[in-house]
Amino acid sequence: MTSTVPAAVEQAARPQPPITMFGPDFPYAYDDFLAHPAGLGQIPATEHGTEVAVIGGGLSGLVAAYELMKMGLRPVVYEADQLGGRLRTVGFDGCDPSLTAELGAMRFPPSATALQHYIDLVGLRTSPFPNPLAEATPSTVVDLKGESHYATTIDDLPQVYRDVADAWRRCLEEGADFSAMNRALRERDVPRIREIWARLVEKLDDQTFYGFLCDSDAFRSFRHREIFGQVGFGTGGWDTDFPNSILEILRVVYTEADDHHRGIVGGSQQLPLRLWRREPEKIVHWSPGTSLASLHDDGEPRPAVTRLHRTAGDRITVTDENGDVRTYRAAVFTAQSWLLLSRIACDDSLFPIDHWTAIERTHYMESSKLFVPVDRPFWRDKDPATGRDVMSMTLTDRMTRGTYLLDDGPDRPAVICLSYTWCDDSLKWLPLSADERMEVMLKSLGEIYPDVDIRGHVIGDPVTVSWEDERCFLGAFKANLPGHYRYQRRLFTHFMQDRLPAGRRGLFLAGDDISWTAGWAEGAVQTALNAVWGVMHHFGGATDPGNPGPGDVFDEIAPVELPEN
Repeated sequence: MTSTVPAAVEQAARPQPPITMFGPDFPYAYDDFLAHPAGLGQIPATEHGTEVAVIGGGLSGLVAAYELMKMGLRPVVYEADQLGGRLRTVGFDGCDPSLTAELGAMRFPPSATALQHYIDLVGLRTSPFPNPLAEATPSTVVDLKGESHYATTIDDLPQVYRDVADAWRRCLEEGADFSAMNRALRERDVPRIREIWARLVEKLDDQTFYGFLCDSDAFRSFRHREIFGQVGFGTGGWDTDFPNSILEILRVVYTEADDHHRGIVGGSQQLPLRLWRREPEKIVHWSPGTSLASLHDDGEPRPAVTRLHRTAGDRITVTDENGDVRTYRAAVFTAQSWLLLSRIACDDSLFPIDHWTAIERTHYMESSKLFVPVDRPFWRDKDPATGRDVMSMTLTDRMTRGTYLLDDGPDRPAVICLSYTWCDDSLKWLPLSADERMEVMLKSLGEIYPDVDIRGHVIGDPVTVSWEDERCFLGAFKANLPGHYRYQRRLFTHFMQDRLPAGRRGLFLAGDDISWTAGWAEGAVQTALNAVWGVMHHFGGATDPGNPGPGDVFDEIAPVELPEN
């Protein structure tokens, strides 16, 4: 593995098939499960038409609802805001409707093979995303401590950047068996994956990302660690992740989750919206032409959930903000976990106490973005004095941190993501309005590009988001701290409910923060499929013997279990 810069160049030259993002914790081939002609399983005919609550209309909720509908159940989707969750695509008032901003997920790796199944299913296209020094990125500027370096390849940058890239490569190899794990994942060698990962989980569960770097001889230099924090690997600087568990970072690099990204043409929110309206060709019980939308009054989901509690017969009773009360034999909760502690009144009996502890210990990352529409991709203009692009994809230690340039051709309006930040860098923007944010960003970028009139090309008002300030999210995505592995294991394995007391069954957790790859849409899909298996099993259903589901093979590939004492 390499740092940001060589990754885009070196790995683009490797025509290898994408690794699947099943990851080392639970090496189950979700893509094979989805592709099998036998389907995901079936339930007894006596259960057809039974209602199942699905709380949260993001990608995980809609994947779960879609697959449960295909089995003959009747999903009842509750959504507090808008369908899509953190797949949120918005336009700009008064501008060409083709101009959009991705306030949430905007780039997806080829290793997200279960996600790609649904992208293909609904007929969406993808295109290369312009990450730092990616093949689709005309040029990149790295601006640190007031010095700017223009590059189209790694060779254009000073030697210290190549030294940092090499240090990261050596650090991973020496401390985390990178090549061996990467090879095992590509070959789907489950015994080897489990052997390597079991040793690393026990060794590294209490280690931070920064501590992992410091323990490596390759990163003895503070300067190298500082540069790596700003420039990082794949998508850019990772210093905001320095306090997090190194296991979180290893999952990303092992599965190549931060490489070769692609964006969804027309916006990522189309995926959940199309799933909502899609009429499956193969469906049980329901008549042809049935969709999730058609199973809901006026084609709209139920409103926000305000209370969850257990009632007689181990049922799950849901109260929504309109005061409507409905009781279900099974429910899937896909919204962010903290809502169970704050906006939704919950009975303690919903989960075992150790699961409540895991929910309470969830650690979310803050994140903010700001986009502006511009008249054309002026950054492709050439400086007559240097022959370089007048503006580039920019990584900097200034307030903006990451600036992305997004266009659909030279003669069309375009979009700039002026800033994409996380954690402390995101909190710095929180008190500012969109216009105030834009002014600070333009000032910072003006110091890097003093001869470029960025403001003169802006043709509309900025749009912005701070996910930590969104009432239904309270943060952008989960990132475990050191020592949190046991908590994550409890949440991920919650779909295996035969192990739970009878009074704690029937409510299934899903969503990317339940997965081992929080912050990636693939994790949302995978945990949705786990929950689908769990609900199917709860109703007495089963998978085809030729296509065992995640619960059928659980005992063979279960995540490493660390001692509690």
